[in-house]
Amino acid sequence: MRHCRSKIRSERVTPHLTRSFLGIPPQLRRTLTWDRGREMAEHQAITAETGIPVYLCKPRSPWQRGTNENTDRLPRQYFPKGAGPRTFSQADLDAIVHELNHRPRKTHGYRTPAEVHADLLNSGDALIT
Repeated sequence: MRHCRSKIRSERVTPHLTRSFLGIPPQLRRTLTWDRGREMAEHQAITAETGIPVYLCKPRSPWQRGTNENTDRLPRQYFPKGAGPRTFSQADLDAIVHELNHRPRKTHGYRTPAEVHADLLNSGDALIT
């Protein structure tokens, strides 16, 4: 999670998302499904730079975003009503990300996202097409 002090605008978000996605090992870069927020108005540029196809969900169809809808509630435990990421320091945001990535999830068989990610990186055939 990166600190964003200004309103979310696609021209500001796109370079940060692109840089973050390029930091993901190529064998784990498959697709990205996003809601229809205006921050993804330049999704074609992200696809062109990263090779990751971006799919946008239909309005009022949260089931198209898989486990994202369930995962969304986790950061909300750290941000009181009315407070968003902008009210926290980058160190606070980094600590929240670390805690969430090391928290067991039922969808991962009670393993942490960090463990699942490490297993994918260490497997010889991790998602290779």
